[in-house]
Amino acid sequence: MRLLGLVVAVVALAGAAGCRGDGRGGGRELVAAFYPLAWAAQQVAGPGARVTDLTPAGAEPHDLELSPRDVERVQDADLVVYAGGGFQPAVEEAVAGRAGPSYDVARGAADPHVWLDPLRFAAVVEELAERLGRAGSAYGVVRRLRRLHGEYRRGLARCERRTIVTVHAAFGHLARRYGLVQLALAGRAPEAEPGPRELERLVRAIQDAGATTVFAEPLVSDRLARTVAREAGARVAVLDPLEGLSEERRAAGADYVSVMRDNLAALREALGCR
Repeated sequence: MRLLGLVVAVVALAGAAGCRGDGRGGGRELVAAFYPLAWAAQQVAGPGARVTDLTPAGAEPHDLELSPRDVERVQDADLVVYAGGGFQPAVEEAVAGRAGPSYDVARGAADPHVWLDPLRFAAVVEELAERLGRAGSAYGVVRRLRRLHGEYRRGLARCERRTIVTVHAAFGHLARRYGLVQLALAGRAPEAEPGPRELERLVRAIQDAGATTVFAEPLVSDRLARTVAREAGARVAVLDPLEGLSEERRAAGADYVSVMRDNLAALREALGCR
């Protein structure tokens, strides 16, 4: 009987060691494709879980290339959180080759930047928590996101202008949520630049809209924004698509919510909001 009890105990311990996650998130390995998804995962994953951000701090996620170790992390993770639709082709390729569960926050949307709409991002956080079996862990962060939505709704309600001029088409969800019009200088990737005729058309569109500001981004060159702003007689400011944060900004305490509030302040100034 003592021998049988010893065998049962060993089998039980082996089973526990082989189970990588528990109901509290302990021991889980989560992989997030870039900063806002890593931030969301960290909010709900629970103690003992480890969240790996595939995109290094300060790097532009569209250009991400995965190392063999990165691909191994994607293959072995308990859950991978990413944005599909061509946002990060290398990540999508690695996800396609894994057997475990993955969560595409874009869900086939033409514009994958769902995190720039606080309400849509709140729904992402809720689903992520449910997929981890930790639905209750989303309550606090969802309240924060809904409060952020209220700040945007009030802050952008009474503005002299409604058109925002951005380097690339990242702010469509935000614009639709708050009744703004996005005029993008390039497509979904910030590296794409318009030709001379397209630049002329954009300058005319900016002037016709009465826009006074062209928004650059922290992680890419502001050369295009400055060129267009000069031709249109506008100024240059920064609007962060929150695709990543530099080490310096993280060390200074910046996070998703604080950057979104900085964005709101920049929008209010550019649009002449009261």
